[in-house]
Amino acid sequence: MFPILFHLGSLNIYAYGFFIAIGFVLGFILAIRRGRQESISDERIVDLLFLIVISAIVGSRLLFVLVNLEHFRDYPLHIFRIWEGGLVFYGGLILAVVASFGYLRWNRLPVWKFADLFSPSIALGLFFGRIGCFFAGCCYGKETSLPWGVTFIDPNSLARLNLSLHPTQIYEALGSLAIFFFLNWKRRRRTFEGQIFYLFLLLYSSLRFMIEFLRDDPRGFFFGGIVSTSQGIGIFLALTSLFMLFYLKRAQRR
Repeated sequence: MFPILFHLGSLNIYAYGFFIAIGFVLGFILAIRRGRQESISDERIVDLLFLIVISAIVGSRLLFVLVNLEHFRDYPLHIFRIWEGGLVFYGGLILAVVASFGYLRWNRLPVWKFADLFSPSIALGLFFGRIGCFFAGCCYGKETSLPWGVTFIDPNSLARLNLSLHPTQIYEALGSLAIFFFLNWKRRRRTFEGQIFYLFLLLYSSLRFMIEFLRDDPRGFFFGGIVSTSQGIGIFLALTSLFMLFYLKRAQRR
């Protein structure tokens, strides 16, 4: 679509980075509001959010580089051009979860309570992130004859040009938005801490697994091309989420 939104003199404002920034800001505001409702200090929210942002960017870029290692061997400086696109959500999620868990345990804070608090913000951030992907042309879909197929014509786009493609970025954006609304609804009805976080993992990994069948960008595969890297990670996360939902529910009953 429009990888470069506008220009400020000689500075290019890239759509991908712009929408990622909006997602982070709105997710932060939402987390602050929810934290105050649960008597969590703003300072703890800010500290944890800063840690999540840094680890999410590093982890998501690292996984993207590993999946596309051949390209980055030839162009190593491209590793730092994250404003143009190229962040794998699962990489950021995994590193952010590990870093956050360490921070919460070190400060003796309730892990599952904080995980539930941030989960809707992550889903909202995903919505804006995928809108950014759509503008940048990354994470593009396979060719389609469906009437809502999208044709990318901007030479700066990362998508294949002049072909009608599945708007997989929009599919995932809408799915993430639906998950966001569901988590907000479920949050008032949760029966144990950790439920919202693992419902988010379960729902997103299921959504991503299905959308991966329609994607056509290079993203790495497992088991001789049977499933993509994200599908393999998604299967693991979905099974883990089902187990933890069952385990935490039984623990709460005890």
